[in-house]
Amino acid sequence: MARVPAATATTVTAIRTTLRRIRRALPLPQPTGATTRGRRSRDPRPAVEPAGRARPWVRALGLVTVVVVGAWLGLLVVGNVRTPVGPMNTTMTLRPSLTGGTKINVSPLGALELRSHHAPVRLDVNVDQLDPDRAQALVDHPERISGLQDEIASDVRRGTLDLALRSGVAVVTGATALGLAVYRRPRRALAAGGLALGLLAASGGTAAATWNPNSVLEPKFSGLLSSAPSLVGNARSIVTEFDVYQKELARLVTNVTKLYDVTSTLPAYQPDPTTIRVLHVSDIHLNPASWKIIASLVEQYEINVIVDSGDTMDHGTAAENAFLDPIADLGAPYVWVRGNHDSRETQRYLEGVENTHVLDEGKAVNVGGLRFAGIGDPQFTPDRSTDKAGLPSEEAAGQRLAGALRAQKAAGTPVDIAIAHNPDAARETDGDVPLVLAGHLHHPEMEILDEGTRLRIEGSTGGSGLRALEGDYPDPIETSVLYFDRDTHRLQAWDEIKLGGLGLTTAEVSRHLPKENQPGALQSPSPSGSSSDTPPGTPSGTPSGSPPSTSPGGATTRSPDRP
Repeated sequence: MARVPAATATTVTAIRTTLRRIRRALPLPQPTGATTRGRRSRDPRPAVEPAGRARPWVRALGLVTVVVVGAWLGLLVVGNVRTPVGPMNTTMTLRPSLTGGTKINVSPLGALELRSHHAPVRLDVNVDQLDPDRAQALVDHPERISGLQDEIASDVRRGTLDLALRSGVAVVTGATALGLAVYRRPRRALAAGGLALGLLAASGGTAAATWNPNSVLEPKFSGLLSSAPSLVGNARSIVTEFDVYQKELARLVTNVTKLYDVTSTLPAYQPDPTTIRVLHVSDIHLNPASWKIIASLVEQYEINVIVDSGDTMDHGTAAENAFLDPIADLGAPYVWVRGNHDSRETQRYLEGVENTHVLDEGKAVNVGGLRFAGIGDPQFTPDRSTDKAGLPSEEAAGQRLAGALRAQKAAGTPVDIAIAHNPDAARETDGDVPLVLAGHLHHPEMEILDEGTRLRIEGSTGGSGLRALEGDYPDPIETSVLYFDRDTHRLQAWDEIKLGGLGLTTAEVSRHLPKENQPGALQSPSPSGSSSDTPPGTPSGTPSGSPPSTSPGGATTRSPDRP
């Protein structure tokens, strides 16, 4: 039995008011004869064409409005289905949306979003409660877990079919009823119902055509669920050994079952021993809260290396140097390059901090199983100036870094990751390194450059520092965990972590896979120009010969530069 949402008196009044406005806005048929109410017109001029016929676009717009509003009201009232999915009772609902996708609400633990399709409808799945009998059966008979994936897939198919039928009835009923209330003509009302059904069918066809089963590999967590991100795992196993959709879906539901069963002890994150984990931070801007966040992430994700792409300070004065002392106790080696808010004095102080590796002018070091090289920002602008005259100096610095990368490769010690603060400098390394890290923009981006180098721009791990107080809303605290194959040193996946800014307590974790690392991806030449057939981010053993995946995770558009 569908659950009907409670409607308040205010909502009912608003709907009635909307119906009256729609009726007044629609042109009503006018008499076309020569008489009105039995009285013959004395006007010798010919009858004027009715206004409704003179403006057909108004009639069409009115009909579309009735169809859309009626269909939405129908979905809102009766367009949901309660169905069991494995050990849980869920409610499935279709909602109008500009972006599509699937949202799974696990109250009170949070939610996860999947980019499952692109259509004007979104699938909402609310996990209402854990069925104690079915959950206890899994605890008593753990061998049933092996068949849970098939059971879940069957439950989802059955629930989706039931939801499609119920939604069809809901939109037809809603649009027909509203059409009858507005037009008071059965033919017009039936036309509205038919158009609503056609609109739902078109939306369903678009969703089916754009359906992406691999979206479960890149979920976006929020709430408490962000504290228990999915295991990255070995990308070679993901590509070659798993039926992606069914098994990943079963794993998500199994994890949610565990969370409901023991909410006081969330599942611990267990990093894959075949990966090297790099925490990328940037633009801390003297925010002391950043150190506690970084230390927590180092422990939770068992980070091997921390990379800071600059602007750790705000003014670069000697009085600020004590702010850098916690770096020695973060629990992982710290690789750092100078930003435009960091002075040479800052750099000299950091060179004396234990467990810190300061990179400049192309200097290269081996840390945590990877080889890094970097260059400091040639500009020092603590006044937050945005003088574009500095662009040539950034490009020159990037060219010096690129020359150092080529020299390292010629010497037989190729660099895995290059680091520069400003993306303008980082882009000059295109073709000389698989991955280059940068910051400066205060928002994250991932871009594939022309020669194949991947550019990762980090957001502000300090929430823009004191600048968080300048706008209407505080900037979020952003960082990311990068996973590298221990053998090939290529990027396997990355997690984008976003925390609420000053005064906020929200948390989101988004999983991303490089396109070339997803199931069915083609291999391409290395961007560094070597003879290797492995592209950046692709672990050895990835099969070739299949069409590339259309899942998200590729390059993003370049945004304007700001300090």
